[in-house]
Amino acid sequence: MSYIISIILLLAFGAGLYKMFEKAGEAGWKAIVPGLNLYTWIQLTGRPMYWLALLLVPIVGIFIFAYMLIDLVKCFGKFGFWEQALAIVVPFFYYPFIGFKDEEKYLGKAVVMSKESPIKKSVFREWAEAIIFAVFAATFIRMFLIEAYTIPTPSMEGSLMVGDFLFVSKLSYGSRMPITPIQFPLVHNKVPFVGSESYSEAVKWDYRRLPAIRDLKRYDPVVFNFPEGDTVIFPKGVPRRKAPYTHYYSEVRKNRAYVNRAYDIVTRPIDKRDNYIKRCVGLPGDIIEVKDRVLYVNGEEARKPEGLQLGYQVNATAGKPPQELLDELDIEWEASRAQYGTIMFLTQKQVDALREVGTLEISPLEEDRRPLRTFPHDSNYAWTVDNFGPLTIPKKGEVVSIGPKNIALYRRIIKDYEGNELKIGGGGIEINGKPATQYTIQQDYYWMMGDNRHNSEDSRVWGFVPEDHIVGKPLFIWMSLKNGNLFGKKKKNPNGAIYKEKGGINFKRLFRGANDMAE
Repeated sequence: MSYIISIILLLAFGAGLYKMFEKAGEAGWKAIVPGLNLYTWIQLTGRPMYWLALLLVPIVGIFIFAYMLIDLVKCFGKFGFWEQALAIVVPFFYYPFIGFKDEEKYLGKAVVMSKESPIKKSVFREWAEAIIFAVFAATFIRMFLIEAYTIPTPSMEGSLMVGDFLFVSKLSYGSRMPITPIQFPLVHNKVPFVGSESYSEAVKWDYRRLPAIRDLKRYDPVVFNFPEGDTVIFPKGVPRRKAPYTHYYSEVRKNRAYVNRAYDIVTRPIDKRDNYIKRCVGLPGDIIEVKDRVLYVNGEEARKPEGLQLGYQVNATAGKPPQELLDELDIEWEASRAQYGTIMFLTQKQVDALREVGTLEISPLEEDRRPLRTFPHDSNYAWTVDNFGPLTIPKKGEVVSIGPKNIALYRRIIKDYEGNELKIGGGGIEINGKPATQYTIQQDYYWMMGDNRHNSEDSRVWGFVPEDHIVGKPLFIWMSLKNGNLFGKKKKNPNGAIYKEKGGINFKRLFRGANDMAE
């Protein structure tokens, strides 16, 4: 349906441009010839010919085209604020309106008319145009160049901390074109204070990406759209602006009937799924395996980030260690114990230093053996987060054998990520109505893991990250708040005692590269 709407809007815009060219004394057919239409357009508005070259420059071309949309309606005497706004926002409606309305006449080149009869603008219009341009510019910069991102969870702690504010480069791995172009500006997937979804799926474009500046490399920290974020649930009966949402699959594995009864279910397109940040530890074609908490890639022990954290059971037999040591190790003792009891997530450096105190009993966290907790959530794979795999990451063009015993590994790839109809039954497997024992992978996939290995839901829990979900590469930390707040926050420990979690600016982390913490 979205393709049909897109074609209708494109045809409407072309028809309007055709009639406007005719009114300007040019042959209407020039409006539908790629390249020639832009050349003629620039001639009619009076802009310099080097604008043709600027149209080819990524991102810059978008702003040039926006000016061209305004310039052409100026040629028909449309100098009003709302008239020019319509030219940018809905040209597929406004251009046909001008083109097919007999009273509308071509008056001359917009650039010449603007010089001969400059418009006197009110203070309101000056401010309104400035604000609209700023929003327009910020939206496209955020969409194609760079975006600010906040670390919301401790899954990367030891490397990237809760309260770190990052700039993320969209250009590094190639800027992804919008998949849902109709959207509320400068927000991700929910409208602030309203709670409704911030986009419309009336128009959906295919996945496309500009050429990359660099390849995605193993051990890069990466921002990506959460693959299982295609479906979220909201409690029924709670106003959407107040309702917290949960990811569907993690809950439906517990109790599908309850989820369907108690929640409203919302599906989201790729570019509107929640943003996650993890470290890419596996590239397409790599073999991933975790043995006794140690990660191996292609049979070799993986490189360990300097801030790698693991879970430990800590028993303080003689009270907490000296505060000076805790400060030196950057450990908030009460905060850790308040949130996790005697479970703490520590780097090897912190473990070694705490063991020297002599008053602590520290042992590795007991392995989580809850059934079907890990990907692919199938009884044929008795994997845990500490002992996982081996598993080969799918690669574009690779032909994989599929059958009842291993289809769980590829179910979401075939059905959800690559859009095929998949049926699994007693008669075997069918893809798009045809029996199948093999499948050709259509895009590359990656394996993402958090540096805080026992406090991270990552690919070990929800599987592969498709290439079309990749957002960008974190560049550097431009601001860092201790524990994610500026003034500190009161909390209660398990015994009921109130303590204040530290707040303030973490100056030692400012302007550090997002990957500086890796060996």
